[in-house]
Amino acid sequence: MSTPAPTPHRPAFDLGRWLPAGRSFLWVLLAFVIGLVLFALVLSIGRKDDDALFRVGTPPTADAPRYSPLPAPLPASRDNASGMGAPPAQAPGEEEERPRLVETRPAAPPPSLPQPAAPAVPSGPVSRPEPLAGQTPAPRYPTQSLRRGESGTVTVRAQIGPDGVPSEVAVATGSGSRYLDRAAVDAVKRWRFRPAMQGGQPTTGTVMVPIEFQAQR
Repeated sequence: MSTPAPTPHRPAFDLGRWLPAGRSFLWVLLAFVIGLVLFALVLSIGRKDDDALFRVGTPPTADAPRYSPLPAPLPASRDNASGMGAPPAQAPGEEEERPRLVETRPAAPPPSLPQPAAPAVPSGPVSRPEPLAGQTPAPRYPTQSLRRGESGTVTVRAQIGPDGVPSEVAVATGSGSRYLDRAAVDAVKRWRFRPAMQGGQPTTGTVMVPIEFQAQR
């Protein structure tokens, strides 16, 4: 049978071993007191310096500006109370110039230019236009009318200008065939006439031209 191992013995804490000896303790206590005194001395010196900074102010570098007192206001009833000075007096005989209304008359219209005189209308009887010899080509007989054996007389109304040229040509009396009527109008348009005369001057006139178509059998 084995014997149990003995339990290890823990040494008890001894405060006396950690405390310094008699003289050593006095030296430590003395050093602590001296440090405490030095700390209090430094702290008091610092407070005095701060108080001196706050108490001492910066002296003024220049004198304060001085302003002259404003003049007392004048009573409202007194003339020239605003102090701007009295208005300049007018010279005797000089009146204040006032704006005047100037009436302007409308400009006169420019003189009208004389109108050109209308040409004198010739008076007297009017002669009829007449066809000029050699300038009256014969009408062409329409092929359709030849096949059908159509014949007839067409009366053409022509208005002739002062230059002898037909300006308006139309059928006054037809032949019953539109082909013959058209051939007659086309022929008269190519004709030239002696214009109508009135008072020795050429004028416009109207003439009736009969054109006969006769089919050959």
